[in-house]
Amino acid sequence: MSNLRPVRICVALAAVGVIAVPATASAAPVITMSGSTSVAPLAALLARGYVKSYPGKVKFKLAQGGSDVGVADVAAGRVSIGLSSRDPKSSDPGGLVFNKVAKDSICIVTNSSNPITSLSSAQIKAIFSGSVRNWNDVSGSNKSGTIDVIVRTAASGTQDAFQKIFMGSSSVTGVASAKSSNGLIQQTVKSNPNAIGYVSFDFISGVHASQYNGVACNLRNSKSGEYGGVRNFWMVTRGAPRIGNPIWKFIKWSQNSSSAAKITGKHWVPIN
Repeated sequence: MSNLRPVRICVALAAVGVIAVPATASAAPVITMSGSTSVAPLAALLARGYVKSYPGKVKFKLAQGGSDVGVADVAAGRVSIGLSSRDPKSSDPGGLVFNKVAKDSICIVTNSSNPITSLSSAQIKAIFSGSVRNWNDVSGSNKSGTIDVIVRTAASGTQDAFQKIFMGSSSVTGVASAKSSNGLIQQTVKSNPNAIGYVSFDFISGVHASQYNGVACNLRNSKSGEYGGVRNFWMVTRGAPRIGNPIWKFIKWSQNSSSAAKITGKHWVPIN
């Protein structure tokens, strides 16, 4: 697991750091979280909002590492909450409770110099499986040359969701370059004119997000259900949190409060 660190109020949304806690909160309980690099920016903002609403009541420490890391950490008791951007698996340890806190869009992204308007399901499968390997063979592309396919590592919930939503039974090509975070895919695609990848909606700055089956990857289409590349965000606990304890209060606030909905609605789809 990555070293846990507190979330800073001054940090940019895409980075995860520490929430400043008043000095009077020195004895406050600490909620530790680890896992998904997609959920982490939202979790940081929710933690910041919760501290603002309830100053001195709780502290937060947050690490990343991928959804599988978060699930494993909470199952082993290393953290209070595991952050997951994938749905539960039959192979997950027993006794875990997946608490849905938001929905998120996965966007197919290309370099800004190759602004493909739309990619169909068939095109995405062909590109990411490696059956189409040259940009000359992709309708709407203005590039030529080998397609550089960028994907996430196996521990990623985004990889799991991408496989289920976009690929189905088709396998990702073995020559794809695997990255450990949304940010690394974003940076790679931004700097490589021949690259294609996929990221959480919160990470599309500086790259081009193509339409999926003619529908733009944006919040409006995700909220309406028109965009097909939507997955769930989860806060995973080891058993159901005891009613009234700090973990239970934070998760319920994240799910149900109007303050949390305003935070979530800036880049994600609230569930309430």
